[in-house]
Amino acid sequence: MSTSDTLVVGSGIAGLACARALHDAGVAVRVVDRGRVVGGRLASKRLDDRPVDIGARYFTVPDGSGFASVVDDWITRGLVRPWTDTFWVYATDGSHEPKSGPMRYAAPAGLRSLATDLADRLQADGVPLDQEVDVAGIPEGGDVLGSRYDTVVLAMPDPQAKRMLLPGSIAAASLADAGDWQPTITVVARWRERLWPADLHGAFVDGSEVLAFVADDGDRRGDGAPVLVAHTTAPFARAHLEHPESAVAPVVEAVGALLGLSEAPVSTSAHRWTFSSPATQHPDLFLLSGGDGAAPGRTDRAGGVRVGVCGDAWGARSAVSTAWESGTALGQALAQP
Repeated sequence: MSTSDTLVVGSGIAGLACARALHDAGVAVRVVDRGRVVGGRLASKRLDDRPVDIGARYFTVPDGSGFASVVDDWITRGLVRPWTDTFWVYATDGSHEPKSGPMRYAAPAGLRSLATDLADRLQADGVPLDQEVDVAGIPEGGDVLGSRYDTVVLAMPDPQAKRMLLPGSIAAASLADAGDWQPTITVVARWRERLWPADLHGAFVDGSEVLAFVADDGDRRGDGAPVLVAHTTAPFARAHLEHPESAVAPVVEAVGALLGLSEAPVSTSAHRWTFSSPATQHPDLFLLSGGDGAAPGRTDRAGGVRVGVCGDAWGARSAVSTAWESGTALGQALAQP
């Protein structure tokens, strides 16, 4: 059995950021993911010969965040564009008003392209990164996939990480259960032509049993395609998780009623996210437990493999920037002697 320092399970932005911080500090690291492609919830799907963002809606850059330098580089290379600082807020009676906030950023090639960029750079630097690799659990000795690891990082939602840890461990007890995470169903709909106002950009929907947010994906990507992407409320999603395609008709009806659309879309698609976002946030940036069951935040190594957990649930609010900051902070902590 070979030995390697750190295994990162999950190739979303948190896992990729953690791997980058470890590699830059000289720590041997391998990244694996059970999915076919990198990105996690930074997800895009190709529909009607164009990428559509079906996971994260956009991202922001908090003041003072180290994420800013990453985003600046993406902007310079044309991978990212400033999208809008203003969304509409709709009531169910159709009344609406604009609401300004921080600049939201989008990716012309879809948000997954940003994860692909991070992954490509890691691989160019010699970091092994393998997709379609399923890790069922983390044994106490750290023996995973034919190698013995000093540290295993679980860069994924709490309920998925919890299933991989030893029952009764302090690390597992520190993670939220499935009921503490919110699901959503994303419905993509393409119309024959644009039938909504050019300044829609995106809209939060208050008081709807069906809709939480609607994005103009053509505006978001900058190609003007007549495509809307609707994200449902958590209660509605729970009722349709087993058969997400059953959500399409009521979502399209709700979008049409909200925006006054008289025509039906020419194509639709649905994607479920069982663990879309945490109901509550952890105050710490990451969890790090030693093999002796040390409390989160400690870096004790006695007794077995260290286990770290990172992602958008660790920090002030669930966001792409939070996931990056969480993964980076965990990687830097793990690199400390």
